[in-house]
Amino acid sequence: AKYMTHPFIAIEGPIGVGKTTVANHLAELLKAQFLPDTETRNPYLKQFYLDPKAVALHAQLHFLVARREVLKKRDIEQPVKPIVADFMIDKDRLFAELTLDENEWWMYEHLYDRMVEDTRRPTLVIYLQAPLERLIERIETRGLRHEQRIDSTYLAELGSRYERFFHDYDESSLLIVNTEEINLASDRSAVQALAKLVKSRLEEGDGGRHFWNPAG
Repeated sequence: AKYMTHPFIAIEGPIGVGKTTVANHLAELLKAQFLPDTETRNPYLKQFYLDPKAVALHAQLHFLVARREVLKKRDIEQPVKPIVADFMIDKDRLFAELTLDENEWWMYEHLYDRMVEDTRRPTLVIYLQAPLERLIERIETRGLRHEQRIDSTYLAELGSRYERFFHDYDESSLLIVNTEEINLASDRSAVQALAKLVKSRLEEGDGGRHFWNPAG
């Protein structure tokens, strides 16, 4: 009952789609706790963008451990208000599949299964979709130096993995948002409309799959 009173909302989608800004704005509107991803705390990330193979396993294990720690904190497991995160633990595996070699993957997968089994799961997942060309535009616009090095082939493959993952996802209520024509990260009125939609989805609590096109 406490999880329905204080739901856990996770915003997901590929690099460049605007997860963090949308999650931050949504948390404000819902009077929720904002739970940021651990990206800024990963000491291997800048080196990963320069030479992925050299530190792929280090970067991935750091993400896994750090994200699990965040999701195991007392205020997440015993919340006093809603939580909005700009990640879900499942993303870790999507990135690992893409970056690790066969031997690294064997070790990672065994650790992953044991580490995530007791972490709190989202009540509602919001999956932000955008085509590759939009993601590249948004990455270029926000101008983060390490992101400029991301290869478009990598970005395309990551987008495909997200699509496959959410095609079969049924662990919680899922809201799929088409952001091709509207960048929610720079459109507060669209995020306000999203907040209303989120409230109605949580009130209905049907656990189903829903689609929303803010441009249409």
